[in-house]
Amino acid sequence: MQRPGPFSTLYGRVLAPLPGRAGGAASGRGGNSWGVPGSHVQPPGCAQSGTGGSAGRTNGEANSVFRDPSTMSKTEEAKKLAGHLAVQNHVRNNQVLGIGSGSTIVHAVQKIAERVKEENLRLVCVPTSFQARQLILQHGLTLSDLDQHPEIDLAIDGADEVDADLNLIKGGGGCLTQEKIVAGYASSFIVIADFRKDSENLGDHWHKGIPIEVIPMAYVPVSRAVTQKFGGMVDLRMAVSKAGPVVTDNGNFILDWKFDRVHKWSEVNTAIKMIPGVVDTGLFINMAERVYFGMQDGSVNIREKKRFC
Repeated sequence: MQRPGPFSTLYGRVLAPLPGRAGGAASGRGGNSWGVPGSHVQPPGCAQSGTGGSAGRTNGEANSVFRDPSTMSKTEEAKKLAGHLAVQNHVRNNQVLGIGSGSTIVHAVQKIAERVKEENLRLVCVPTSFQARQLILQHGLTLSDLDQHPEIDLAIDGADEVDADLNLIKGGGGCLTQEKIVAGYASSFIVIADFRKDSENLGDHWHKGIPIEVIPMAYVPVSRAVTQKFGGMVDLRMAVSKAGPVVTDNGNFILDWKFDRVHKWSEVNTAIKMIPGVVDTGLFINMAERVYFGMQDGSVNIREKKRFC
C-alpha cells in the first residue's frame, strides 16, 4: 500500500493550527546543505531592499489604507498596507478566491475576513498550502479546493522578488507548485509585497536562488543538469527543526538554484521543467496582472503588466 503524502492528510480532518509559522513547507530552510556533484555548496544569501514602482492610484479604486498606530516594523507595516489595498480593490461578492502562502498573505486574509463580516460577502477560498488552509479556517472563511471549484476568479499571493516585467521568483516558503497551480487557474492573479521585493532584474536583491521542486530520488541528477546547462550553484534546501531536507506539502524536495547571470527567463523556465524529475520551478513568467508594493513611507505603489497594442 502506498503511503499517503504529507498534504493528503489535510483533507481527512481539521488539523490544529501552527501558530507563528509562515510558509507551506514541512519545515523551514537553513542548516547545512548536502553536497551535490557538479555544484558548490554555500549557505543561502540574503534578500534585501528594492525600489519603488508607479503611483498607486486607479480610478474607482480605494487609494488609501488606514494604518494602526502600532509597533510593527516598517517591513511588516508595508506588507499590511499592500495586502489591505489589494483586497479592497479586487475582492468582490460571490468570488472564488485563491489564497497564497507566506507572511504577506496573512494580512490579506485578515482584511478578507473583516470585509466578509462587515459586508456579508459570500466568498469561497482555495488554499495553496497547509498554512493557507489554516489561515482560511482560523478566520472563519469558506474552505474549498480545485475539485469543487476548478475555476478561480481571483488569486492573491506574495513574491520573493518582482522584476520590471512582473516576472516573479516564488517558493521561499516551499509552496511554489501549488501556488502556481492556483494562480494558473485564476482569471486574475494579483501579487502583494513589501518594498524590498521590487527589482529591475531577478536576482538584484533576492540572493537565495530560484526554487525548483523535485521528486526526491532525482535531486542529484536534476542538480547536475541545471548547473551543466545554465551554470551557477544548486543547493538542496535543508530543514531547521528536523534532520535532513525540507519536504514540501507534496512530499518532494526543493533545490535552490543560485544563478550567476540574467537569463531569458521564459526559455529557462521551460527548459528546467523539461528535465526528468522536476515538478515545477519558482519562476512565475507572465502570470501576474498587477503588483502592490507597500512602501516605507506608508504609501502603496502599484505596477501593472505592460500592454502591447
